[in-house]
Amino acid sequence: MEGDLIHINEWLRPLSWVYGRGVQLRNLGFEWGLLKQTSYEVPVICVGNITIGGTGKTPHTEMLLRMLMPDHRVAVLSRGYKRKSRGFRLADSKTPMREIGDEPWQMKQKFPQAIVAVDTNRRRGIRQLLTAEATRDVDVILLDDAYQHRYVHPGLNILLTDYHRLITDDALLPAGRLREPVSAKERANVVIVTKCPYDLKPMDYRVIREALDLKPYQSLFFSTFRYGSLRRLFGDTAGQTEELTPDTHVLLLTGIASPQQMLLDLHRSTRHITPIPFADHHEFTPHDIERIEQAFTDLQGSKRLIITTEKDASRLLLVDNLSPIVRRHIYVLPIEVEFLRDESDDFRQLITEYVKGKH
Repeated sequence: MEGDLIHINEWLRPLSWVYGRGVQLRNLGFEWGLLKQTSYEVPVICVGNITIGGTGKTPHTEMLLRMLMPDHRVAVLSRGYKRKSRGFRLADSKTPMREIGDEPWQMKQKFPQAIVAVDTNRRRGIRQLLTAEATRDVDVILLDDAYQHRYVHPGLNILLTDYHRLITDDALLPAGRLREPVSAKERANVVIVTKCPYDLKPMDYRVIREALDLKPYQSLFFSTFRYGSLRRLFGDTAGQTEELTPDTHVLLLTGIASPQQMLLDLHRSTRHITPIPFADHHEFTPHDIERIEQAFTDLQGSKRLIITTEKDASRLLLVDNLSPIVRRHIYVLPIEVEFLRDESDDFRQLITEYVKGKH
């Protein structure tokens, strides 16, 4: 497949076996009723994966927000990865990013009317949302990255798997990147193959469908990313945009788990891309800033840009030692989810029927 990212550390397979037995025992605890799950009358939709990051959970959660917010009071509950606070936090327009994490902060900035909260204990978080004066009128809850949080039993479980690293081709930690065995996919009501190339061939659809081997009760969709206009991250002119040309020299700055598809997509617009990848949710250090400054200085050509993701932009806004010229040339590339094969209406109908059925 295009941009295949599978790499298995075969020498770590014995440790994966040990890890897998621990995960299996935990899952059996839920299946046998030894560990209690809680269900809710309000519609609860979980968006998650069984791998370590990189499947596009936040863009797909944002897609659900766009879909549901016109008719519903929607809340997003996340764990707030790498935040500097504890317990339950309800975000408002002035909540610092460090207190809720970069992805919840990003969603609150993009969807000010949405309720965005964080809590590592999802049951406590849901209880707070349904009882607090400011949020008890919530009628749909989206759980971001909660596929492994089995103490909550969602009404609809959406499992994401990256086209470039299908769960069926991967291995358990630490040999691979799976947090659970592939059999955990059977808990999903919906499986979405994400980050697909625009021109996915009919044969690829068939191969992936057969590889996933889903049950009759499970729906399968394929999604890709569509990109918006580049907008300046810093500057006095709000919303200022820029366009890529074949001669644009780009410094691609990412701190996400899987930037490969973004790199492939940008290569369709320009031949000159210098990637600087960091780890997922990376907090930029003074040394990182020096590296970025030097890499931008080294770019050739009369038109130079630094392109970053919306998630990375939330952390770059906190950096106060970027030079004026670098600040002036950093642009954010917004992304939205788009379903392939004209199946967006089918997905919308599935979501709508579930939500209506719970009310």
